[in-house]
Amino acid sequence: MSCQFRFRLRFRPAARALAALALLISANAGHAANLNFLKDTPITYMRDADRKALNAAAQKALDTKQDGEALEWSNAGTGNPVSITGTVTPHDTSKDGERTCRSVTLVALAKGQTQSLTPIACRSGNGPWKLLRK
Repeated sequence: MSCQFRFRLRFRPAARALAALALLISANAGHAANLNFLKDTPITYMRDADRKALNAAAQKALDTKQDGEALEWSNAGTGNPVSITGTVTPHDTSKDGERTCRSVTLVALAKGQTQSLTPIACRSGNGPWKLLRK
């Protein structure tokens, strides 16, 4: 076996790993560039305290509101200078034994922009509501 052939064998896995890493980095850079559509949307103005306020409102709405009945929420008192308001509206409640699931439409308004999403939240018994992962 020649020295050149051994060199290729020894470093080929490293070269593959380096190529994969370069591909991953370039894919992530492209992905980050594609996130410009989120610029100036309510989620970009949310701080941790705002997300906690939204989560508390979602838990309350899921616990107390009927399907189609909205709960208003805001980030007042969170310390964020950007006012964020919105609604949490549960709907499509389904039960399977002890497990209850509900779709919940979350709407946020900030600086004239509106953003909404509709995840599914479930809980077992009287436990906390948790978003389903897709």
